[in-house]
Amino acid sequence: MTFFLDQDVPEEVALLLRHLGHSAMVLREALPITAPDEEAFAYARAHRMITITCNRNDYLALAAEHPVHPGLIILIRRRTRQAECSKVLSLFQRAGETGLAQNINFA
Repeated sequence: MTFFLDQDVPEEVALLLRHLGHSAMVLREALPITAPDEEAFAYARAHRMITITCNRNDYLALAAEHPVHPGLIILIRRRTRQAECSKVLSLFQRAGETGLAQNINFA
């Protein structure tokens, strides 16, 4: 699977995804760090990447405006990066590839 991580997602999540054999691009690798959410979500959709973000409200609104998308994961901030990575891993184990594709999930 291919993921696009918004600027607010910890680098450790990208490292975890890559360790699991997935492709993970962070926003700053493709767009200016100041790119608006609309541009970031459009980039991910155009390149068929599942978006991971901590920006719940803006991205849920964008997903409602563009209901056809590769997938969206809202990462809920936790006390530690380890806890955040654990929730992402747990989501992957529960949902599988088919559960992530073209759906909105929370981790």
